[in-house]
Amino acid sequence: MAVAPGLAWAVVRLTGLERGPLVQAVAFTPYVAAWSPVPLLLALALRRRWPAAVAALVAVALIGTVAPRALPGGQPAAQGPELRLLTANLLAGAADARTVVDLVRAHRVDVLTVQEFTPGAAAELDRLGLADLLPHRQLNPQVGTTGSGLYARFPIAGGGIRQNRGGWGFSQAYGTVTPPGGPPVRIESAHPAAPYAIDQVGPWRADLETQPAATPAAGLSILAGDFNATLDHAPLRALLATGYADAADAAGAGLTGTWGPYDGDLIPPVTIDHVLVDRRIAVRSVAVHPVPGSDHRAVLAGLRVPAGG
Repeated sequence: MAVAPGLAWAVVRLTGLERGPLVQAVAFTPYVAAWSPVPLLLALALRRRWPAAVAALVAVALIGTVAPRALPGGQPAAQGPELRLLTANLLAGAADARTVVDLVRAHRVDVLTVQEFTPGAAAELDRLGLADLLPHRQLNPQVGTTGSGLYARFPIAGGGIRQNRGGWGFSQAYGTVTPPGGPPVRIESAHPAAPYAIDQVGPWRADLETQPAATPAAGLSILAGDFNATLDHAPLRALLATGYADAADAAGAGLTGTWGPYDGDLIPPVTIDHVLVDRRIAVRSVAVHPVPGSDHRAVLAGLRVPAGG
C-alpha cells in the first residue's frame, strides 16, 4: 500500500499519460520524488523484498528525473554578446510596477516579457521610468488577464501579437531583437491556458502544442513567460524537444518555485514560469525574484547568444 502510489505516479510521469486531474497532480512530482525513499525504507525495515525492489526502482526513476534540475548542465560555446531577459506575470495588472522597473534597472535588463498585462500596468511602468530603460516595445494591454507585452533595449523588428485559441484566449506579444554584435533573436511572451479545471485541460494542451517550435537549422528563438506547466508535463517536454533548453534547468535552478501562490494558501510552490532558449544560446545565470501583488515570481535569465554573422 505504501509503494503502490509512488509506482503509479512514476508510470504516469515517465509515460506522459497525465490526463484530467492528473495534469494538476503531475506538477508536484518533485515533492513526490523527495518522498519516494520513505516507502523504500519502510519496506526494508519490514524485510519485504519485492516491495523494497519496486520502491527502489520508483525512487531511482523519480529522483533521477527531478534531481538534475538542481545541477548546472553543459553550455554551448556561444561567443556573442550577453542578453539579460526578465519575464513576469503581472496578475491582471495587480503586480507592483516599481518592483518590475527596479529589477530592470538594477540588472540592466535588455528584454522584458510580461503576461496578464493591462493598460493601467503599461501606464504605471512608463511613469516609473521603463520607457527610458526599454524604449522599444510590442504591446497588447488588455483589461483582465489576456494582455501581453514585449519590451526591449534594442529595436524590435517583425513584431506582432499571437492569440491563443484555448482557455481564456491569452495573447502573446512577439518580435525580433538584434543585440549589438549578435544575431537576430525572435522572442515571444508565452502564456498558454491554465489547466485549473478538468474542462480546461484540452485548451491547455492545445495552447502548448501550438507554441512556436525551435528551429535549430534557422534563426534563434526564445519563449519566456508563464507556461502553466512544469518540466514534468509531457506537452512542455515535447516543446523542449524541438530544440529548446529550459534556462533554469540548464543553470541548476530548475527546482525553484515560481508560483505558490504566495498568499498563505497551503499549496507548495511549483515551477511554471520559464525561459526557453534555443540550444545554441548559453545560459549564464537564472534567478527568481518576488513581485509584490502577483502570485508569480519573476524569472531573470542571463544569456549569451552566438556571435553575429
